[in-house]
Amino acid sequence: MKSISIKTADETEFIDITNQIGALIRENALNNGLLFIYVPHTTAGVTINEGADPSVQRDIMAVLNKIVPRGFDYRHLEGNSPAHVKASLIGSSVTVMVENAAICLGAWQKIFFCEFDGPRSRKIWVKFYRQDSLKC
Repeated sequence: MKSISIKTADETEFIDITNQIGALIRENALNNGLLFIYVPHTTAGVTINEGADPSVQRDIMAVLNKIVPRGFDYRHLEGNSPAHVKASLIGSSVTVMVENAAICLGAWQKIFFCEFDGPRSRKIWVKFYRQDSLKC
């Protein structure tokens, strides 16, 4: 298992980690297989979505803020319940295929770390599963 460290700058943000994941693939000579990307935090997540137009990330965050409002009657005493709910909605892991040492993503897709309770120092865990016959 490998780990990526991230320092987030804002309370909520999407951070494109596609290049960092690609670097791990190359450094570890993963030619063909599956890559499991996991965020071990309860107030952050990971997703795959459009990376060409940054307004997509802003739109996703705006919708999350609308459906998970700050002013709701939350019971969690720490005050970050919206971050927990958003992390559950986005999810804590994604799986991607790797072929010929490249991530198999669609033309517009990127992998995003999603911060909902920052700024913080975070970790992303990455696990490789080698598979010689895997094809995208």
